[in-house]
Amino acid sequence: MISQTHAHLQAILRSQATPDEVFAALLPVLGEILQCDRCFLYLRNPNTQLGKVPFCWRRNLDIPEILDIDWKPEPKSLDQDPLFTAALHAKQSVYVEDVETADPQIVNRDFEQENFGHRALIHAHLRQDGQLWGILQPCIFGQSRIWTASDRTIMTEVEQAITPLAIAYVTANL
Repeated sequence: MISQTHAHLQAILRSQATPDEVFAALLPVLGEILQCDRCFLYLRNPNTQLGKVPFCWRRNLDIPEILDIDWKPEPKSLDQDPLFTAALHAKQSVYVEDVETADPQIVNRDFEQENFGHRALIHAHLRQDGQLWGILQPCIFGQSRIWTASDRTIMTEVEQAITPLAIAYVTANL
């Protein structure tokens, strides 16, 4: 039986709303379904390497906000981020159960702590034809998290549904 929250997610993903409307509606619902503390969407133009974080949902005001509404060149510090490197190289999305104990080839603990502060995260890659258009990142603070098969199924569905919207948003707004 499908939960009411999951039905709401399905309705958002199937709506004919603008990318802005879909992303604004999606993040809080996805955050609730995954029981996350924060969920943000980084969008980028793969041709210019300009990016921004125009959408961020937080469970409460104690959670740091990641929001940057202006297009900017990707910071050089991303070179220190194996998660971003994996996304650029069209690797599968990465599910990090514990930043503290993750393989350093997968997660740069110091980079994550300094820039994001989360403990567990999903680094969901929005890509098409080998190009990275965005990263959707639900995360947890203060504790590790085992990402279930259900979490992974939901994220795969969301990635597939919003990648065309991410491309439409980027091409229309840059």
